[in-house]
Amino acid sequence: QVQLVESGGGSVQAGGSLRLSCTASGLFEVYNVGWFRQAPGKEREGVSCISRTATSTYYADSVKGRFTISRDNTKNMLYLQMDSLKPEDTAMYYCAAGGNCYSGSPLSRVLYWGQGTQVAVSS
Repeated sequence: QVQLVESGGGSVQAGGSLRLSCTASGLFEVYNVGWFRQAPGKEREGVSCISRTATSTYYADSVKGRFTISRDNTKNMLYLQMDSLKPEDTAMYYCAAGGNCYSGSPLSRVLYWGQGTQVAVSS
């Protein structure tokens, strides 16, 4: 089993940056992991994922070139560097583990979810 705790959210102006972190307990290194987000009134969407050994990553078209996912299996940490933020990036961001991560699709069949961290981008 894995417990996930997100941090690093906050309020920022458009064009700014934030770095989200996800602290994991348990067998973090055996899972593909990723980030999802959910804006008010919208469905949860897969933002990015990274495979167990970081050989495969996925980015939603809306964040390609602006967000970078990384993981440190020695520290049980997952990160999402978010640059050039836009107001449409405003959402609750969730860390997730389990399932598959392929370059063409977000993390599927998620087993574990964090509680989320709020990101607000003002124009």
